[in-house]
Amino acid sequence: MLSRLLRRPHATATAHVAVKHARPAIRALHSSAILCAIDMAKVDTTQRLAELRKLMKERNVDIYMVPSEDSHQSEYIAPCDARREYISGFTGSAGYAVVTHEKAALSTDGRYFNQAEKQLDGNWELLKQGIQDVPTIQEWTADQVEGGKVVGVDPSVVTAGDARKLVDKIKKKGGEYKAIDENLVDLVWGKERPARPSEKVIVQPMQYSGKSFEDKIDDLRKELEKKKSLGFVVSMLDETAWLFNLRGNDIPYNPVFFSYAVVTPSAVTLYVDESKLPENVKKHLGDKVTIRPYEAIFEDVTALSKDAFEASDETDAKKKFLTSNRASWALNKALGGDDKVEETRSPVGDAKAVKNDVELEGMRQCHIRDGAALSEYFAWLEDQLIAKKATLDEVDGADKLEDIRKKHDLFMGLSFDTISSTGPNAAVIHYKPEKGACSVIDPKAIYLCDSGGQYHDGTTDTTRTLHFTQPTEMEKKAYTLVLKGNIALERAKFPKGTTGFALDALARQFLWAEGLDYRHGTGHGVGSFLNVHEGPIGIGTRVQYSEVSLAVGNVISDEPGYYEDGKFGIRIENMVMVREVETNHKFGDKPYLGFEHVTLTPHCRNLVDISLLTEDEKKFLNEYHQEVFDKTSKYFENDSLTQAWLKRETAPY
Repeated sequence: MLSRLLRRPHATATAHVAVKHARPAIRALHSSAILCAIDMAKVDTTQRLAELRKLMKERNVDIYMVPSEDSHQSEYIAPCDARREYISGFTGSAGYAVVTHEKAALSTDGRYFNQAEKQLDGNWELLKQGIQDVPTIQEWTADQVEGGKVVGVDPSVVTAGDARKLVDKIKKKGGEYKAIDENLVDLVWGKERPARPSEKVIVQPMQYSGKSFEDKIDDLRKELEKKKSLGFVVSMLDETAWLFNLRGNDIPYNPVFFSYAVVTPSAVTLYVDESKLPENVKKHLGDKVTIRPYEAIFEDVTALSKDAFEASDETDAKKKFLTSNRASWALNKALGGDDKVEETRSPVGDAKAVKNDVELEGMRQCHIRDGAALSEYFAWLEDQLIAKKATLDEVDGADKLEDIRKKHDLFMGLSFDTISSTGPNAAVIHYKPEKGACSVIDPKAIYLCDSGGQYHDGTTDTTRTLHFTQPTEMEKKAYTLVLKGNIALERAKFPKGTTGFALDALARQFLWAEGLDYRHGTGHGVGSFLNVHEGPIGIGTRVQYSEVSLAVGNVISDEPGYYEDGKFGIRIENMVMVREVETNHKFGDKPYLGFEHVTLTPHCRNLVDISLLTEDEKKFLNEYHQEVFDKTSKYFENDSLTQAWLKRETAPY
C-alpha cells in the first residue's frame, strides 16, 4: 500500500528543513480558544545565503533564481527538490526566490501572504503577487541587472518558455540570463539534502484505468502524425504514470515516480531507475517499451535529435520534436533548441483530463466511500467536543480522519495534507497543522476541514466547514453566500466550448453582491488515482483557464470560500464531473454541458441561514442530502452515533 509515503510531507523532510516546518499557530481572538504554545518558527538563512553568494561569485553570477518546481514542473515535490524552501525558510507550495549579492526576495500569492510573513527572516523581502504596485519576481529581477549583471538559473527547473521570456526581459535591461548546469542550492545543501526516493512502481490495472497503455500510445502516435512530428518527450510525472498505466510513490500524496518517456512513430522508451520496477511491472510493459536509466534522458534525446535531423530528407526537414509547454529549458536545449522543438499543450495531459467511463465510475464509487468516512469523522468529532468535552488539537482530528479512511476498500493514502483548522486558522487558506504548533479545536469557533484520499479507483478532495455550537450572524451569512455560489456553479448549464474562466463568476456572484470575495481559484482538475491538482482545465481567473474549454469526462472541484484574517474561514468543496445535459433549445446546434456531483457528505445545517436560500436552492439541498443518506447510510448500520448524525444533517429544510 502506498499510504506509507502518501502522507504528510514533513515526515519525509530532512532534519535541517523539517524542524522548521512549524505551521501557523495564529492566536485566536476568541477567548475560549486553547492554542498550542508556539508560533511558526523562522529559519535563520544568513549562513545559507552567505554560502550561496560565495558560489555565485566563483561562477561569475550576480543574481540567482530559485523556483519552487522540480525538473518536471511538479506542483508538489519530493523533499530532495525543496530548494526554494531550504534557501528561504518559507514552506508554502507556491513561491519563487531570487538572491543577489546584497538582497534576497521571495514572491508568493495571496494564499500564503500570512504564512510567508511569519516564516521569512530579516534577510528576505516579500513580494505579494497580485497586489497593486508590487513587482513580479521577473520584474524585480530585471530591475537588478543594470550594468551588465548575469542572472543564473538551473535550466532543469524552469520551463523553456519562461526562460525565453526572461532572456528577452533581462537583455533589454542590459543583463544576461544564463543556464548554470549545476544547482547551486544543492551544493549549499550538501550532504544534508535528502536522497532521491527509490520507491517501487505498481501497475494500475485495466479494471481501474479503463484503457490499455498500448491503446494510449496508439492515440498519442495519431496525434504525432497529425502534427507531422518526429516524436513527443513526456516530462510531467503524472503523464508518464497515466500513459503507461503505472503508479509510484516518489512524491508524498501524488502516486507518481521520477521518469521521462519518449514516444516516436517506431519506438517507446521509458526513462526510470530500473530497480523501481518489480517483475510484474516489467511483464506489464513487455517488449513494447525500452527501459533506460532516468539520468540518460538528456544524453539520449541529444543523440536522437541529431540522428533524426541528419537522416531527414526534404519531406522531413520541417518536422520537429514535440514537448509540453511545461518541459524544462534543459530538455529543450538537449533536443537542439527552438529550431528543433515545438512546444505545445501536452496531448497526454489533454487525454488524461478526459476520463473514460471506467474512471468516471471509479470516481463515483470512491466518493461514496470517502463521503461515508467524512460523515463518520464529523459525527465523532462533534460527539468528542460537545458530549464528551474532550480536548483535541487539529492534528488529532486529521489523524482520526485518516484512520477512518483507512478502513475503506481500495484506500491507498491521502491525496494531500489534511487541512484541519479551527477559528482563525481556518482563514489561512493552505493551513497545515503540526503537533506542537497547532490549535486545540474550539467547539465555539468555525472548523474547516479540507481533505482527500487516494483510492485505487479514484482521487477525492472535499472541504466542509462546520460549527458545533452557536455561530455568529456574519459566519452564517458568509457560509450561506458561499453555499449559494457552490450550488449555482454546480447547477450551471453551458454550451460546449465554454471555459472555466467564463464560469468563475457564477460561484462568486453572491459574495460580490455584498462586496466580498476570495483569493483563490474556484476549481481545479482532479486525476484518477493521480494528482489531486490536474491540468489543463480549471475554474478561475487565471489566463490558462480561458484557453481550454470544459469537456465531457472532466472531473473538477467546485470550491468557493470566504476568509476573514484572524477570525474565521469558510470553504465548501464538491467534486463534479462534466456531462452532457438536456435543454429545451440548442442555440447554434451546440451540445450543452453541465455537472454531476460525486462528493457525498452533508453541508452544515448549523451554519445555513435559511432566509437567504431560494425555494429552488432548498429543493436542491434536500435532494442532495437525500442522495447522501441513500448512498452512504449502509456504512453505519452498526454505528448509531453516525447514523443519528447523518439523519439530522440530511433532514429536509
